Amino acid sequence: MTETVIEAEGLGLRHGRRGGWALRDCSFRLREGRVCALVGPNGAGKSTLLTLVARLALPTEGTVRTAPPEALAYVGQDKPLYPQLTIAETLRMGRELNPGRWDAGAAERIVEGLELDPRTRVRALSGGQRTRVALALALGKRPALLLLDEPMADLDPLARHRLMGALMADAAEHGTTVVMSSHILTELEGVCDHLLLVDGGRIRLSGPMDQVQAAHRLLTGPVAARAELAAHTVVETRTTGRRITALVRPRGPVDGRTWETVHPSLEELLLAHLRSPDAPPFAVDDLLAGTEVPA
Repeated sequence: MTETVIEAEGLGLRHGRRGGWALRDCSFRLREGRVCALVGPNGAGKSTLLTLVARLALPTEGTVRTAPPEALAYVGQDKPLYPQLTIAETLRMGRELNPGRWDAGAAERIVEGLELDPRTRVRALSGGQRTRVALALALGKRPALLLLDEPMADLDPLARHRLMGALMADAAEHGTTVVMSSHILTELEGVCDHLLLVDGGRIRLSGPMDQVQAAHRLLTGPVAARAELAAHTVVETRTTGRRITALVRPRGPVDGRTWETVHPSLEELLLAHLRSPDAPPFAVDDLLAGTEVPA
């Protein structure tokens, strides 16, 4: 059985003694080797969650247990680097700060795409070029847990696709656990196998992506049959003319004579939950415990 790399229980962070909560009552587990999509709107608490997991801030409440600092790498949105250092000096710094575990080959493969003189100083790099150097430092550390906060935002679509492929190939080869925040759902759907949806500072969906999707159905049928939906956990309903479409978590059989039933795409699933902030949250642990029964 694989080990748990991150375990959060009732995790929360408040802005000052009287400020609002950036994150509240977050509980989840992530096992080693997973590639986790951390999604949610701006201000939802994604960056706060990554900061707490990276031990860059102390929680106001709750606990989080994760990989030790030497086995963890974090790339934040601002990608802080020393501007006066060259690319080569930055990588040498990474090697000297991580004796015995530095993977020069992994770091160099990431920066090769820059096609720049390694004597180029960081201050002269574009945002996308700085991203590559920051990711090279993170992968060169050969972490067991890699935390990425909007890592590809500065890259054009082609560069993003190529770099994502390189990151995922490296993670698969070494069994690295990855948690990656991004607004680009198509970027995540093809590479991630675990899902955390954060909204309003709370976790709304949690668990292996295929199991979370499998627990939901999109039902389409006549408006007159709306009352039948009460037998299930309803996330969202939308009415068009005499037809109603509902995203539900079935709590028993669905009448195929009344309802057209399909599995939702990742985008349909996430958008429905975001449009319905009062819908009950869902974790796969709930499904395994028998509180939700898929059809």
